[in-house]
Amino acid sequence: MTTKTKMKFFRSKIRRNLLLVLLVLQFTACARHETFKSESFKTTSGWGYTVAFKNKIIIRQSIIPVINDTKSFSTEADALKVANLVVEKLNQKISPRVTKNDLILLKIKL
Repeated sequence: MTTKTKMKFFRSKIRRNLLLVLLVLQFTACARHETFKSESFKTTSGWGYTVAFKNKIIIRQSIIPVINDTKSFSTEADALKVANLVVEKLNQKISPRVTKNDLILLKIKL
């Protein structure tokens, strides 16, 4: 008789713990996941971009990276293309470094 009551007791404990685990998993699954956001901005000689995480700017690029000249992007679309590439790399948890080959593949005017 005592083994039956012990089994019922342990089964109810297991059910309660499983319910708690499921609730925690549901809560974490529904939690808002922060993402990187990119925006363009106007400079004196063209366009630049910023990348933000949790409303804090982590990258501000006012000139075209990896070229010898210090000039801004000629169009807003070019700045956003590179910004989106940087965001994509950050989401993949790789270095956000932009190479000259990346600029060529994105057809950025140099």
